[in-house]
Parts: sequence; structure tokens; C-alpha cells
Amino acid sequence: MLYNNVCGDNLSRLGLGTMRLPLLEDGKTIDEVEFQKMIDYSLNNGINYFDTAYPYHDGHSELALGRALKKYPRDSFKISSKFPGHNVIKVPNPKEVFENQLDKCQIDYFDYYLLHNVCEADMHIYEDPKYGIIDYFLEQKRLGRIKHLGFSSHARVETLDEFLTRHEGIFEFCQIQLNYLDWTLQDGKDKYDVLTKHNIPIWIMEPLRGGKLVNDISDEEKNKLKDFRPDESVASFGFRFLMKYPNIKMILSGMSNMEQMIDNIKTFNEDKPLSDIEESYLFEIAERLKSSIPCTKCHYCTQGCPMGLDIPMLIAAYNDLKFAQAFTVPMQMDALSLDKKPSACINCGQCAMMCPQKIDVPKVLADFNDLLSKTKSWTEVCKERIEAEERLKNSSN
Repeated sequence: MLYNNVCGDNLSRLGLGTMRLPLLEDGKTIDEVEFQKMIDYSLNNGINYFDTAYPYHDGHSELALGRALKKYPRDSFKISSKFPGHNVIKVPNPKEVFENQLDKCQIDYFDYYLLHNVCEADMHIYEDPKYGIIDYFLEQKRLGRIKHLGFSSHARVETLDEFLTRHEGIFEFCQIQLNYLDWTLQDGKDKYDVLTKHNIPIWIMEPLRGGKLVNDISDEEKNKLKDFRPDESVASFGFRFLMKYPNIKMILSGMSNMEQMIDNIKTFNEDKPLSDIEESYLFEIAERLKSSIPCTKCHYCTQGCPMGLDIPMLIAAYNDLKFAQAFTVPMQMDALSLDKKPSACINCGQCAMMCPQKIDVPKVLADFNDLLSKTKSWTEVCKERIEAEERLKNSSN
């Protein structure tokens, strides 16, 4: 395992993110037996950093991680979590949340702790003396209950710069979304440069864009990558793109199964930089991928939706229908009740305000609804198939 010396710690360059843990058949409950195996394997193969957050898996991620790490010596791993001040619908109490997180993780202190998603929509909350959020966590750091204080962010470059200028010397690291797609799509290069200017070590989330940089590239593109490196996976290219930048100290991967973990650890066992040709081809792939809506399924948007819409699912279906003409989408939409379809959106804008990707969600849902109105429903498709079968049967007679 490759390591970086940062914040006085020797951290594995690969960290385990826990926003997308293995699930049982119901698709909701964390498979803690499988997760324990993954924790055991990761620690035995060099990973020593584990990242969670208050809202992950509806609050169950911290619990599962605490149980999985309990049997290991406390000094054998580093654990991080985040304060959910980004929930602008209702500002949580810092003390209440923090004490609950320590209990859930079964620890006395966090090695790394972050303000969750400091951005344009919630910065006023984090900085408001009325809530005292920053002061509270600085006090917890003074007491030794937080070893290193940082923040995560999906903010614009200018916002990052302004926030760090106002709070110079307070934060020790920053976690941002970065990958070869967002290097240009989300001004990733400029964010890297701003954080480096402020001497802030960078933690990376979404290095594969929630699997998009593996699942959404074409077979032709995958074969080309395999031609470059027959012994490496498609996922490895996303990681190796990031590993070349010296101020990127931690790359978090939300591994959902043992297969992903084994492959990722293999990648991080050796530094094998991309060639100029390989990197250029990644940017070609990125340009093609920019045609779809860049949702990462973080589910921040669903927290304040008054209609309870599964927005990430609807956006994924929209992408499938618009950019891949997937025949399964009408079937998927027919299975939804009217109050869960894109037409149920009331255009309140809460989702767009919470979206780290800056997606105009109400517009996307309106466009999706319009596209669906011009697309045959699954009922209509089935009816046409039955009629075709009847015609074929009659012609055979």
C-alpha cells in the first residue's frame, strides 16, 4: 500500500468511503457480515483511513463502521465523520450531533472531522455566530476529541478561495469531488490550484464519479483502456489520473463489495503514472460523458423534497432515456405511482439548492416529464407487442 505523510499521520493513499456499502436483498439494509469482511481485508492489506458521515445510509453507516472497527486497536486506524450543517432545512445542534456520532462509532475521538459540504447554499449557516458551529468544533479539537479539523465542499472556486481566506489557519484539509471528468466539468483543476495556494492538503471523493467512469463508458473505450494496460482494470485509470498530483493526499473510494476492494488495493500497491497518451484518451472519454446530467446519487436533494421524490433515480432514468434510449425506462416509470413521477415536482427549488453538482433539478424533471409525454408508455409498448404477435399468428394460419 502506498502512503502519504500528512497532518503528522502516515495515511494510506486509498481510504474506504462508506456512502455505498454492501446491502442485503431489500436494497436498504447494510450487509454487515460482508462489510466486516471488507473491513478485515482492508486493514490487513494496508488501508488505515475510514470515512463516514452523519446522513450516510440514513444514519446507519456510522453505526456499521463503529461495530466493524470495534475489535481493532484504536491506534490501528483513522476514522473521519462530518457535521451535517449542509442540511439547510433544519440546522442541527453541533453538540447533540457530535456526541451522537462518537457513541455510534464507539470511539472517544475522531482522527479527522469535517464540516459537511461547505458551499454557497449553507456557508452562512456554518459562519453564523448564532449557531456557533466552527467555534464548537475548534473547542472539541482543543479538548483532543478531534485531532484534525477540515471540511468537504462542492462549492465554486471563488467560494472556496473566499472561505479559506476568511478562515486562514483553521482548517487542515479539504475534501472535494475530483476526477478526470470534473477536472474541466466542475473546474476541478482550478479548485486543486486554489487549495494548493492556501497550503490545504486535498482529500478526494467521487474519484470514479459514483461508478460513472466505469459503468457509463462504452465497450470500445473500455477495450482501448485494456489495450493500454492489459493487467489493470478500467477503474484503475481513474485512480491513477489523481495519483499524479502531489497535493492530493487521500483518495476515498466508496467500495460496495469485496471485488472492488481487492482491485482498488491492487491499484494502490504500486505507483504507475499514466502516460500522456493515456491521459489524453481519458479526457476524450470525459468530453463524451459531458452530454448527460452529472448526478452522483449522493441523495442530498431528497432530504428536503416535500414530495418525497427519488430524484437520483429519476435523473438516472432521464439519462437512460435521453442519451441511451433505454427501453426499460417506460417500464420503470409505469411502475411508479403518480405522486412519485417527475410530474409530481412542484418546482420549490429545495433540491437544486442542496445539489453539489449544481444541477437545476426542477428543470431536469420538467424536461424528463416532457420527454416521457412523447415516449410510448410500457403499457402501450406491451399492447403493440401483443398486437404484433396476433398479426404474426394470424398470418401463419
